[in-house]
Amino acid sequence: MNISKRSNHTALSVAGALPALSAAILLGGCVVSAQPARVYVAPPPPPAPAYVEPAVDVEVRATEAPPPLPDYEQPPCPEDGYLWTPGYWAWGGGGYYWVPGTWVQPPRVGVLWTPGYWGFVGGVYAFHVGYWGPHVGFYGGVNYGFGYGGVGFVGGRWAGNSFAYNRTVVNVNVTNVHNTYNETVVNNITVNKVSYNGGGGTAAVPTPQERAAAQEQHVPPTPMQRQHIQEAAKNPALAAKANGGRPAIAATPRPAAFNAAGVVGAHGASPAGAQPAMHNQAVGAQPQAIGQHPNTQPPTNGQHPNIQPQANPQQHAYAQPQAAQPQVAKPQQHANAQPQVAKPQQPKPQQAKPQQQPKPQKNEKREGDK
Repeated sequence: MNISKRSNHTALSVAGALPALSAAILLGGCVVSAQPARVYVAPPPPPAPAYVEPAVDVEVRATEAPPPLPDYEQPPCPEDGYLWTPGYWAWGGGGYYWVPGTWVQPPRVGVLWTPGYWGFVGGVYAFHVGYWGPHVGFYGGVNYGFGYGGVGFVGGRWAGNSFAYNRTVVNVNVTNVHNTYNETVVNNITVNKVSYNGGGGTAAVPTPQERAAAQEQHVPPTPMQRQHIQEAAKNPALAAKANGGRPAIAATPRPAAFNAAGVVGAHGASPAGAQPAMHNQAVGAQPQAIGQHPNTQPPTNGQHPNIQPQANPQQHAYAQPQAAQPQVAKPQQHANAQPQVAKPQQPKPQQAKPQQQPKPQKNEKREGDK
């Protein structure tokens, strides 16, 4: 009897467990069948924006647009191996200040300078730092002039271990720089003074070549370039609020040489200094450059056929102080000619000498005859 009871109990236990086991199997089947539904398929990514600069490339941000680029002449290259880095507006101390353009020694052979630029993104103006690299990258389409017309650089090129300068674009003194060439470059970029990209500035986007250059290995500004920027930040005369967008030191022959010979001021700068004299000498030496001289300013430098007079006036600026003196002395030649006009005064006394005296002598003879 106990055995039969145990059998019945076992049977009941098994019978009671069957529904639970069946439910577990069904639930297990549900779990197994639900696993494919849990597989997450990511939606396609949104289209990439036209261009996104690396976050580390942004140096500083400002809430107001930088001033237009000033007009200024380019000082001649001091010696072989120096590359031109254009001036730009930097932000600091609650306002913009001008970092003068200057000739710089590159960190190594074969690299070119990509200028920094301001870009309007997300309601603010962000400055993208310039860099050295094997190719010139994107600099916002800003026409800095002197070879930087908005895309690339046409002011020179590396020829082996030496740099060759295009004399139709940049200002070089052939006495100090011997590796030069002449190549006229036609550029269809609109010439203006806009100093930033986007937000009413230039509407340029990177070319495929500029995108590739952005992925190359870059070298940051050299110590001399950083010192140049620091000196500009400490100079109150370079603040846009002080100079009205026309800095008295617009370009220097070497980095941080703000008081050296050859410093060039912007056109219309309040402390005119020697810069207008250089301008006047160039005009006096080359009358044909009177109509072409304004085209040597950075905003019109993108029109490369008009840049050819650029190097000539500035080269003559160093040889013209001697040539300008004879021009000033010309009035002295006219002054010496005035005594020649006074020569008729000498014959007048000759006419008045004996012509009146003989008359009384004739009268005396007549009295003697009587």
